[in-house]
Amino acid sequence: MASGTRFSVGEIVHHLKYDYRGVIVDVDPVYNGSDEWYETVAKSRPPKDQPWYHVLVDGYTHSTYVAERHLESDTSGEQIDHPDLGKFFDRFMNGRYSRENQTRTH
Repeated sequence: MASGTRFSVGEIVHHLKYDYRGVIVDVDPVYNGSDEWYETVAKSRPPKDQPWYHVLVDGYTHSTYVAERHLESDTSGEQIDHPDLGKFFDRFMNGRYSRENQTRTH
């Protein structure tokens, strides 16, 4: 887990505002998107100097970029349904995803 982040790659989270579940595939310690995207999409103006997460959304084919303050841990223990899971992970164990071969590229 990156220093100062609440969540890590492979962890299943729940979006507090939009009520969806997803799995984290990448972590940015601070906002790493464009100013245009932030102004257009990040309507609640979450802080740019705190962690943001790339999340595969359960039951859909897209991913999202989410500020840490909008996420909480998902404790359901249920897997995520997303077509790109295999690009990032190869197993699900103890409520989280991982890669057996850490050198595999995606």
